[in-house]
Amino acid sequence: MISRSLLQFCLMLLFTSKISCLDCNRIYVLQTRMNSKSLEHLEKMGGNFPFQCLNERTAFKPRDILKIRLSQQEYAKEAIQQILQELFHIFNNNLTQAAWNETSIKEFQNGLHQQIEKLGTCLSAEMEKEITYPGKENLLLTSLKLKRYFQTINNFLKEKQYSQCAWEIIRAEISRCFLMLNILTKGLQN
Repeated sequence: MISRSLLQFCLMLLFTSKISCLDCNRIYVLQTRMNSKSLEHLEKMGGNFPFQCLNERTAFKPRDILKIRLSQQEYAKEAIQQILQELFHIFNNNLTQAAWNETSIKEFQNGLHQQIEKLGTCLSAEMEKEITYPGKENLLLTSLKLKRYFQTINNFLKEKQYSQCAWEIIRAEISRCFLMLNILTKGLQN
C-alpha cells in the first residue's frame, strides 16, 4: 500500500517537472506576453501624464540600462529576474500619494510577482542540472549597473518625498525600463 502511494507520488513529481521544463522551454513566449500585460497595467494605472509634473527634473540615465547586452540565455533570465524584483520592490513602497487606479496597481504587482516566480522556477531547474556558462563577470557587472540604476530611482522618490509627480515620472521611466526587458527577453528566444 505504501509503495503504491510512493510510486504515484514519484510519477506525479516526474510529470510536474516535465510540464515545468516545457514551460521553461517556452519562457520567451510567456515572458513576452507578461511584459506586455505589465506594461498595459502600468499605463492604465495612472492615465495620461499630468501637465503639472512636466517641470520636474530627473537624473536618470536610461541609456546606461539600455546598453546592457547579455549573450547567454541564463544570464538574460537572471537580469530579467533582477529587474522584475527591483520593480516589484519599488511599486510596493509608499504609493499613498500616487493617485492611481488601485485595481491596476494590484494587477501590476501580481503580474510582476508571477513573472519573478516563473523565472525563479526555471532558473532553479537549470541550477539543479548544473548548467553553467562562461563570462559570469558580465553578469556581475550588469547586476551592479542595475542596482545603481534602481537606487537612483529610489533616491529620486525619497528626495521628492514620494509625491504624486515623482510617482508619475517613475511610471514613465519604468515604461522605458520595459523596453530593456523586451530586449533581454528576445535573447531568450531559442
